[in-house]
Parts: sequence; C-alpha cells; structure tokens
Amino acid sequence: MQFKKKYLLNVGLAFTLLYAGISILLNPSDWIGFVPVWVSKFGTTREFALQSHAFFEIFMGVWLLSNWRVKWVAILAALDMLSIIVLNGTGALPITFRDIGLLFMAVYLAVDEQ
Repeated sequence: MQFKKKYLLNVGLAFTLLYAGISILLNPSDWIGFVPVWVSKFGTTREFALQSHAFFEIFMGVWLLSNWRVKWVAILAALDMLSIIVLNGTGALPITFRDIGLLFMAVYLAVDEQ
C-alpha cells in the first residue's frame, strides 16, 4: 500500500485527541474548568461529562489511526472542535486557538476527495 501524505494529518489530529483524552483521565482537575457548569442541568455531573468526553476523544484518535472511513471520524472531530470553541467562547481564545487549527485539519480530512 502506498503511503499517503494525508495520513500525516490523521496522525497529527489523532495524537492531539489521544493526548487530551488520556490527560483528562489521568488529571481531571486540570481539565474540569473547561466544562461549563450548566451541563448539570442535563442530569449529569461535570466530572461525568468530562470523563465521557475523554473516552470520546480517545475513540476518535484510535479511529483516525486506523485510517478507516476517515471522512466520518473527521466530521465527528470537526464537530467536537467546534463545540469546544463555541462552549468556551472568545474569552478562552488564548487556549482555543489550537482548536481552531485542529478544526480546519478535521474539515480538510472530511472534505478531501482522495
């Protein structure tokens, strides 16, 4: 099988998702501040929402590395990044600027025809 340069984007995005997911599980206190307080209005705790998000990010990272149906996981990753950006607002731009770059990586993987 011929190596595709686009796979480098898969690896880069997967690394970020895996790192974040694993870091959330190992150090939840470092991440809990990014979970809005209003999530508790949906019958859950901030801690559960954070842990669920960690598993979701790990799942997406592994899926990207598999290089199987990348378009679909890229759409999920783009929506994930978009939700992070929107939920944290412009006040978190010193942190979420990275998520904007990741959003565009995911969008490229979702719309690329190859």
